[in-house]
Amino acid sequence: MIPLLDLKRQYQLLEKEINSALVRVAASGNYILGPEVKAFEDEFARYVGAKHAVGVGNGTDALRIALKALDVGPGDEVITVPFTFVATAEAIAELGARPVFVDIDPRTFNMDPNLVEGAITPRTKGIIPVHLYGQVANTEALGRICEARGLFMLEDAAQAAGAARNGRRAGSIGTAAIFSFYPTKNLSAIGDGGMITTNDPAVAERIRLLRVHGSAKKYEHTELGYNSRLDELQAAVLRVRLPHLDAWNARRREIARIYDAELAGLVETPFVEPGCEHIYHQYTIIAERRDELALFLKERGIGTAIHYPLPLHLQPSFAYLGYKPGDFPVSESMAKKVISLPIFPELSDQEALEVAAAIKSFYSR
Repeated sequence: MIPLLDLKRQYQLLEKEINSALVRVAASGNYILGPEVKAFEDEFARYVGAKHAVGVGNGTDALRIALKALDVGPGDEVITVPFTFVATAEAIAELGARPVFVDIDPRTFNMDPNLVEGAITPRTKGIIPVHLYGQVANTEALGRICEARGLFMLEDAAQAAGAARNGRRAGSIGTAAIFSFYPTKNLSAIGDGGMITTNDPAVAERIRLLRVHGSAKKYEHTELGYNSRLDELQAAVLRVRLPHLDAWNARRREIARIYDAELAGLVETPFVEPGCEHIYHQYTIIAERRDELALFLKERGIGTAIHYPLPLHLQPSFAYLGYKPGDFPVSESMAKKVISLPIFPELSDQEALEVAAAIKSFYSR
């Protein structure tokens, strides 16, 4: 068996440090927004190169809170992509705003900047580029549009902790950025967790307010907010793991190079834009006869995943937006062709070679 991801392997490498961190929190009696959260917020802000980092309950809450802190509400429009996890657009819609989709670049799977201008209306408040699979979107081009039009740019960096573009790490580029520490992420908790980063002190202060019911002073609520705080236990675990993140991401790149070399000419391997430091949250290929390949690998004990089989504009929950099949042809094409292969730091070279060999066997039949 070669799993898509094996969380136990990483835990076993750090078992003593993680267990010690958990016991430290349990013994402290300080469980909510205590010293572990504050320390991790400071460490993570330094890591990504942002001035402020605010821990919240999960990545989806990070989107909700960040958007509210940026004053998104009923009647507004926010531009994003249909080829992403539902949370990106869900958070926009929950605030009463309208998700407006633009298609993706077929090489990077990220927002195509050439399509953004055509989607802007007088109601557009900002854009959410998604750094999909671990590669930072074209933030230079998107940033120029935002600056010219007076729009915010909220980075959806849920899959991009440690990724960089032209020397700037995800989380330090936009008006604000969100991260997820879901257990499958490159930097992961042992449960849910999220973070919002920003260089704007006023935005950071409002985010801190919103995560605790809109309250700066106990029992006084400036506005309606949320109950969404990064847990002390999760922060302690994340503090153990953060110092290893660069090495883990480097190992993912090593595995990606094995796949790149072995699969060249068989499938379309991930394209890395010049200046980008890809962290391969997923190693996602474009493959003909994708569904047959997935079944073939499954029968041989090799884990795979499809991210994402139904673009957001075709989801029943977004039918009210009025989009139809054919509106975003690149996203629709990728939904039928992409497949993600096993990639995690503890995967061995031999396992990666076995995955590649199985793919070669499939296409040689």
